[in-house]
Amino acid sequence: MSMSSISGSAILLCIATTAIAESPGLGEPVSQSEIEQLDFVVMPDGSGLPAGSGTAMEGQALFATHCIACHGEDGTGGINDRLAGGHGSLATDAPAKTVGSYWPYATTLFDYIRRAMPYQSPGTLTPDEIYALTAYVLFINEIVDENAELDAEALPAVRMPNADGFTWDYQP
Repeated sequence: MSMSSISGSAILLCIATTAIAESPGLGEPVSQSEIEQLDFVVMPDGSGLPAGSGTAMEGQALFATHCIACHGEDGTGGINDRLAGGHGSLATDAPAKTVGSYWPYATTLFDYIRRAMPYQSPGTLTPDEIYALTAYVLFINEIVDENAELDAEALPAVRMPNADGFTWDYQP
């Protein structure tokens, strides 16, 4: 047999075995309703925010239940990132990039909590709980007062301390 016919036979054998190979059986099919539950985007201007509302004081109780173990009692310490403090530290050698010192949009906080928190069971909080936690984290950063009630209209109106701290990159 010539080298070209051996190569051709090997290629045909690979194609044939690949075509008849069984799936490894990994994962499960996802329903359209499951996809829709995860297919959301909250933009900086607030578009995409769901109906609901919550206050900082409601968020305080939720924070104690869902967040304190990782972020500390007042959001300034724990095994994970600080959420509060760091005001005026961005221009120093040790900047603290917290929600109150670094994040330019309050809506990003809502979006992050909705997608990724609590760490052990992300996506399990209701919109009301997420609004309340968002209000509480903004409160401990002295951005809103303790009586603040956030919803789809009030949250995008919150002016973050570092709102002007980023420059758009106009490159295509």
